Amino acid sequence: MVRETESFFDLRGEEKKQYAGKKLFDPIRCGTSFNANVDKTLLWRDYLKIHVHPHFNAPAKPSGFSKVLQEYCEKTREMASELLRGISESLGLEERYINEKLGVESSESHQLFVANMYPPCPQPELAMGLPPHSDHGLLTILMQNGIQGLQVMHKGKWVHINPLPNSFLVNTGDHMEILTNGKYKSVVHRAVVNNKATRISIGTAHGPPLDTLVSPAKELVADDADQAYLGITYRNYLELQQSKSLSGKSCLDRLRFSM
Repeated sequence: MVRETESFFDLRGEEKKQYAGKKLFDPIRCGTSFNANVDKTLLWRDYLKIHVHPHFNAPAKPSGFSKVLQEYCEKTREMASELLRGISESLGLEERYINEKLGVESSESHQLFVANMYPPCPQPELAMGLPPHSDHGLLTILMQNGIQGLQVMHKGKWVHINPLPNSFLVNTGDHMEILTNGKYKSVVHRAVVNNKATRISIGTAHGPPLDTLVSPAKELVADDADQAYLGITYRNYLELQQSKSLSGKSCLDRLRFSM
């Protein structure tokens, strides 16, 4: 998957131009920055975003990309489902609770493939790959090409995540925090760049069907006063996130009840 992704980014500009989508739910989009309409500065990265489930999409080139992408996304959906079973049990819920409540294993569940390329930057101290943010969805399964660049906010400090060979990193997303009423927290992270090597990261974001209302599970809320978040459909949350520049948990904060 990493090799095919590198091959896509190596295509000529005119070959990628057809995928320069402008709308959130365009099947395939590639370009730079997060949201050129609201970001004040462009980010030091190129990206490829593909909606791969419930409807599978893939660019025509490179020739082997589609087959590898389809198998990779099927396997990461299986991985996400297994992880969600364990998370359900950790909350004292039935093993299949999250998968069934949110339709994660259904034919309409949503999966987004996001590949980022961060080329060497001559002045890395003046640039950013991705600003601090948390992910939408329940889980993001992340694979990297061995180049350091991911940082996670931990106890008020940025901590480097050193990628282990042949491993995946799993981020909990905003919808996991909403569903669990804050028992699981979404992870604030960012990407920094370097002046020596190109970093590739590949993430798959896993969520419910787009029109599913996600709200705190009643089993995890003691009473009305204990509910920490408003419910929102997955589609509306994605639209809300796209309308704002990336900034920590700014989207999730809009759904919090004042305590």
